[in-house]
Amino acid sequence: MISHYQLRAMTASDISAIDNQFLKQHWGSRHESLTDYFKQQQTGQRWVFVAETAGEVAGYVTLLPSALHGPFENRYPEIADFNVFEAFQRQGIGNRLLQQAENTAKSFSDIVTLGVGLHPGYGPAQRLYCKRGYLPDGSGVWYHNRRLAMGEPCRNDDDLVLYLAKRLR
Repeated sequence: MISHYQLRAMTASDISAIDNQFLKQHWGSRHESLTDYFKQQQTGQRWVFVAETAGEVAGYVTLLPSALHGPFENRYPEIADFNVFEAFQRQGIGNRLLQQAENTAKSFSDIVTLGVGLHPGYGPAQRLYCKRGYLPDGSGVWYHNRRLAMGEPCRNDDDLVLYLAKRLR
């Protein structure tokens, strides 16, 4: 378990550092999205918290003041992107990142929300969210930002999500 790491706001140099971590995992570049996150952080449209240890980015989480899509759209804050890189998983970093996002959301909301993918790649996150008290909202499965009707076809990719919420106080 890593005993020393810091949580901090995203800096411009984190764009390349985080992108390199994605490339190391063979997940493809996220440079454009990360650049957008940094710009949104600068204008107050999003918080981006980064975990760093020994000068290396271990993970990050972003928080939107208000959900952009799904059943919580324009109602509650949303954790919109959360990643702990493989070499740093199962060391408590994800819990600390989520706690930071929740503490920030708690300063202006009683509830925080998120959407989690349903394919096996999201398994560790699904388990972590359950352990931290997140519950499904009851709206069912969503695909490409719209609720799926019963029997409607979809593809089990990153756009197939279940929305969860957690009461903060």
